[in-house]
Amino acid sequence: MRMYLLALNPTDSVTQGFLPAAARLGLTVTVLTDHAEAHRRAYEGLEFAPEVLECAVQDHREVIGLISQLPAPDAVFSNSDHLQVQTALAAEYFGLPGKDWKAAFRAKNKGELRRHLAAAGLDEVWSAELAPEDDPAALTPPFPCVVKPREGVASEDVTLVEDAEQLAAAVREIRGRRAGAVLLVEEFLTGELYTLETLGDGTTRQVLGGFHTRLSPPPNFIEEVLFYVPAHPEAVTTQVLAQLDAVGVNLGACHTEFVVQADGRARLIEVNYRAIGDTCDLMLAELLEIPFFEHVLNAHLGVPLPADLGARTDKRARNEGVLADRTGTLHAAPGPYDGEVDGVRLSYRPVRGVGEKHDHYGTNRDYLGMVWAVGPDQASVDRTVAEFIAANRWEIGA
Repeated sequence: MRMYLLALNPTDSVTQGFLPAAARLGLTVTVLTDHAEAHRRAYEGLEFAPEVLECAVQDHREVIGLISQLPAPDAVFSNSDHLQVQTALAAEYFGLPGKDWKAAFRAKNKGELRRHLAAAGLDEVWSAELAPEDDPAALTPPFPCVVKPREGVASEDVTLVEDAEQLAAAVREIRGRRAGAVLLVEEFLTGELYTLETLGDGTTRQVLGGFHTRLSPPPNFIEEVLFYVPAHPEAVTTQVLAQLDAVGVNLGACHTEFVVQADGRARLIEVNYRAIGDTCDLMLAELLEIPFFEHVLNAHLGVPLPADLGARTDKRARNEGVLADRTGTLHAAPGPYDGEVDGVRLSYRPVRGVGEKHDHYGTNRDYLGMVWAVGPDQASVDRTVAEFIAANRWEIGA
């Protein structure tokens, strides 16, 4: 069977998760990407290295046109936030299992997500879109409010503003980096931040637990640490699933971020219609002890999920980012590590290479590396991660 995988830049999720899973399933994989050389370098020496072809993957017409010239597909798949609509349209064109492109669009376009949930009577959040030529002074948002790219990812260019002056300054700053981008200004939703991880086959959907996220102090929203939560309160999960139903999420992996307010109300921050990133998906497969990546790919092949995934819920986990605190060149850092310490599985993956120079962003782009641990209790995994970070050095200089 042949799978076409759409991608932008290489990611650990694909290289360490989906490609090995595809090999175990016996799939022949062709990666379509607009970063072909970077992918070829990333897969050098891997026994399951896929074919890599250059393609303007952000244009579904180019994707369909290229695939139609190649061996017939059995699946078209992507784990990229930016490529879910294109992937869904290509799968539909070739008559393959795939996500509803409308659901993928609602998830990706944060302005449409707000409008759709409000129209469904599920949640109404004050929000307004700012086109590149729009003046933020014309808005009267409830302060404090959040400014972010309408179709952004992670915490990139997301900031909390307290008044009209800060709003104008934030818009100018983001536009300086994202010329032509539409921005979203929306009500600041207070409460503790959590995630819900789900897996569906188009008919049934299963909940894999979620995470409790510790954020950096405002005005930024860097995801510093994630703690695994086997099950959220039933009332909270029911609210989140009802909103995912309204969006139309039902196939493959979905990573949903939400806050729980003091009255128990669950309010969505964003819906990421793909697997959780920053190595949390690799950690999730480890702690649940299920073939997570194979299940996701099988869903895109039309294979129903087992009624019982057999997922473990007795383990605990911690995923922590090592963050740059200033602009500069990374002069020293540990390499990849996998090991076990007193019954705790520990993994470290560099995000930034030694010798690379970067600005200080105040976003998830400041990650130098990701450390995660899985073990029998929270105290042991917390301690193992802390000891690893304390025992290593990340040096940034001029």
